[in-house]
Amino acid sequence: MRIAGSIFFAIITITLIYFLDNQLTVGGQKTPRLGYFLSPQKGFWQNAEPADKKYNADIHLPQLSGKTEVYFDERLVPHVFADNEKDAWFVQGYLHAKFRLWQMDFQTYAAAGRLSEIMGDSANGISFINIDKFFRRLGMVYAAEKTLQAIENDPRTKSACDAYTAGVNTYIHSLNEKDYPVEYKLLNYKPEPWTNLKSALFIKYLAYDLAGYDEDFEKTNAKSLLTKKQYESLFPYVVDSMQSIITTPLPKLVNVPNVKTPKNVDSVYFDYKTQIEPLNEAIKPNKNNGSNNWAVAGSKTKSGRPVLCNDPHLNLNLPSLWYEMQISTPIFNTYGASLPGAPNILIGFNSTSAWGLTNSERDVKDYYEIQFRDSTMQEYWFDSSWHTAELRDEIIKIRNKKSDTEHIAITVLGPVMYDPHYPDKLHTNKYYALHWVAHEGSNELATVLKMVRAKNYTDYIEATSTFQCPGQNFVFADKAGDIAMRQAGKFPALWYRQGDFLKPGQDSSYMWQAYIPDSLQPVMLNPERGFVSSANQEPYVTRTYPYYIPGTYNLYRGWLINRNLSAMHNITVNDMMQLQTNLYNLEAEKALPLFLNNIDHTKLDENASKYLNLVSSWNLMNDAKSVGATIFSIWMDSAIHKVYDDELNGNNPNIPIPEVEPSTLVSNIIKDSAKLFADNINTPEIETIKDDITDAFISIIPVLEKAKNNKSLEWGKFKDGGVPHLLGLSPFSKLHIDAGGGENIINAFEKYHGPSWRMIVELTDDINAYGVYPGGQSGNPGSKYYDDFVDTWAKEKYYPLHLYKEDIIATGKNLLGKMVFSK
Repeated sequence: MRIAGSIFFAIITITLIYFLDNQLTVGGQKTPRLGYFLSPQKGFWQNAEPADKKYNADIHLPQLSGKTEVYFDERLVPHVFADNEKDAWFVQGYLHAKFRLWQMDFQTYAAAGRLSEIMGDSANGISFINIDKFFRRLGMVYAAEKTLQAIENDPRTKSACDAYTAGVNTYIHSLNEKDYPVEYKLLNYKPEPWTNLKSALFIKYLAYDLAGYDEDFEKTNAKSLLTKKQYESLFPYVVDSMQSIITTPLPKLVNVPNVKTPKNVDSVYFDYKTQIEPLNEAIKPNKNNGSNNWAVAGSKTKSGRPVLCNDPHLNLNLPSLWYEMQISTPIFNTYGASLPGAPNILIGFNSTSAWGLTNSERDVKDYYEIQFRDSTMQEYWFDSSWHTAELRDEIIKIRNKKSDTEHIAITVLGPVMYDPHYPDKLHTNKYYALHWVAHEGSNELATVLKMVRAKNYTDYIEATSTFQCPGQNFVFADKAGDIAMRQAGKFPALWYRQGDFLKPGQDSSYMWQAYIPDSLQPVMLNPERGFVSSANQEPYVTRTYPYYIPGTYNLYRGWLINRNLSAMHNITVNDMMQLQTNLYNLEAEKALPLFLNNIDHTKLDENASKYLNLVSSWNLMNDAKSVGATIFSIWMDSAIHKVYDDELNGNNPNIPIPEVEPSTLVSNIIKDSAKLFADNINTPEIETIKDDITDAFISIIPVLEKAKNNKSLEWGKFKDGGVPHLLGLSPFSKLHIDAGGGENIINAFEKYHGPSWRMIVELTDDINAYGVYPGGQSGNPGSKYYDDFVDTWAKEKYYPLHLYKEDIIATGKNLLGKMVFSK
C-alpha cells in the first residue's frame, strides 16, 4: 500500500508540475503558465503596488556624463532636470520603460507584424496572423528601415535616439522576472532589447494611424455603380460651408509644378458604372483620428497674452498613449505629453512658446495595378520594358506553430501589397503596389527635437519645414504675442481625382509627378480675426488651389470652433476649457430641421410620435443625459443607409463602399439633389426623400425601445464609452463611462475614441497651463496611478501643469519620490 500510495502521489505531483509549468488550452484559448503566473515570488502578486509607494532611487551608470535629478509630483509626473541633453533623453527612455515597457514593446510588435510570435495565430476571434501579414505587406518594416537611415544621417536625432535606447535597455537589463509587467506574465514572454529601429517602427505606426486611411478600392467600386453625376454629388470635392484652415490668399503661382492629366484618363481611369464584384474586408485605422487646436491672440484675451489649446482625438487605451513629463536642460525647459517609444515631447510648451498638432487628413496613399511577367513576380512591365523587382521574404514566426513566409515584390511604385496569395478587398486576383509617403525616408523626430527648444516664430517655421508624414497642422503661440498655423507635410501635387481610384501601373503617366512646394503651403500668422484654428477640415480654399487635395475632412467641428471664437472677447483659460469640452451638435442644428420637414406624420404610430416629440424638443446638446442625442444619432445613420444603400450596394452589406458623410445628405436635401438617390431602385414604387426620411425614422423605433428597456436610452449610456486595455482585458480597462460627446462634436468622445490629451496654455510671464488625459502615469494595473486621471477627464476637469524650476519643486510638498542618475 505504501508503494501504491507513493506512486499515486508521484503521479499527482508530476501532473501538477506539468499543468503548472505549461500553457493549457481552455475553451480554445491558452492560459498563462499558471505556476509562474501564480508564483508568490515571480507571479502577478509582485505587480501589486502599495498605495503609499515612494519612487526613490540613486542610480549610478557609466553611460551618463552628468547628473540628472527626477522629482515625481503628487500625480507621478516626473520633472527631469539634467546637466545635458543627451542624459535627459537617456532618462526619458529609462522612465518610459519603467512605467510603460510592455505598452512600448507590444505596439512595436504590432507595427512590425510580429504579434503572432507572442499571441499565436489567433485568439478570441482575432486573427493575429492576418494582422501580421497586413502590416508586413503594408511595408511597415521597409518604411521604418528608411526612417532609421534618415535618423542615422542626422547627428542630433541619432544622439537623442541612441541615448533614449540606452536608457530603455538599462531599465530592461535591471529587471528580474518578478519585476516584469503583468502582461508579460499573462502572455508568457519576456521583453527584448530596445533598438532605434523600434523607435522608427513606432513613428511609422503613428503614420499608419494618422495617414493610413484610404478608400481607393471602395471608391473604385462606387465609381462602377454610379454615374459621374451621382458620384460627384455623393462624394463632392468642394463641401458647402467648409471653412478652410488657412484663409490667407495664396501667393502668385510662379515656378510651381505643372501636373499633366494622362491622355487616356477618361477611358482607363474615369470608367463609371461597370460593377466590380466584392469580397474582402481590410484592416483600417479609425477614420475619425483627428483633433482640435487653436490659438487666440492677446487682443482677444483678458490677460492680453495668447492662449493655445489642443486636444488630439485618437483611440483611447490603457496603458495610456501619453506619458506626461517635464524635461529641463541648460538648452531648453519643456513640459507636455510624450509618446513612450521615442525621445519626444510631442505636444506641449517651453519657457517661451507652446505648440500643438491636428491631423491633416490628407490622402497620401495610392494603389497601382502591376503587370508581372509571371507568378514569380521577378519582373514587371513598366514604361515599355521589363524591370526587375526587389523580392523580400518576410518570415512571420507563430507561437507554437511553424513560421509563415510572405513573399513581397517591391517595384518602382512601392511594395506589392495585394496579389493572388493575399487578395485585395475587391477580390480581383490582381497585383497592386502601394505608393505611400510614409515609405519614403524621413525624420519626423528632428521636428519634435527642434520644437522643444523653439523660442519664437522663426524657430517654429524652421522646425516644421522638414516634417513629412503624417501631415500635421502645427499651431504655435509665443510670449512675444505671435500666433500661427501651418500645415506641414510632404504631399503629392495631383490632378483632379488622382488617387481616388485604383490606377494603372504599367507606365509613369499615372505616377505622382511632383510634390507641392513650400510656397503653396502657406503659414497663417497673426490674422486680423485674432485666432487661428484647425479641426481636420480642408487646409486651403479648394476652389482656388492649383492642385487636387483629397482627404477625409471634417466639416462641423472647425465651423463651430470658428463661430465660437469669432464671438468671444476677453477670453480666459476657463472659457477655453468650456469650448474644448463643448457638447453642442452643429450637425443636428443643420440636419434636424430638414428631417422634421420631411416626416410624414400620418405613417407614425403613437409610440413613434412620442420619440419624434423628444427629438423635436431636444436642445442639441450631446450631454450624457440627453435622449435627443441618441435618437438623432441613430436616425442620421438610418437615413444615410435608407437613401444611398440601394445605389451603392443593392442593400448587400458585404459590398465594400466608401462612407457617406452626414454633411453630404444635408447638402443633398438642401440642393434637392437627394432626389438622385431617393428612389429605391429595388422596388417598383417611386420613393421620395420624404418617404426615405420617414421610413428611416420608423425603422429605428425597435432600437430605441430596446435601449429604453435596457435603461440605456440616455446618450452617455447608449454610447457606452470607455478606455479599454490594449489586450481588451476588462479587469484592466475603465469601461462604461457615462459622459457626453460624439462624432462631429468639439468634445469628440465616442465609444473608445476621443480627446486623448487636453491641453490649454496661457503664455503669461509665468506660464498658466492646464491639461488632462484619460489614463494615468503608470502602466501597471496594480498601481493607483494606472487610471487615476480618467474620472477627472470624464468630468471635463483639468490639472495644472507646472513648468518648475528645480529649486521650487525640490522643496515642494506631496512629492512621491526623487530619483538621481549620475555617472
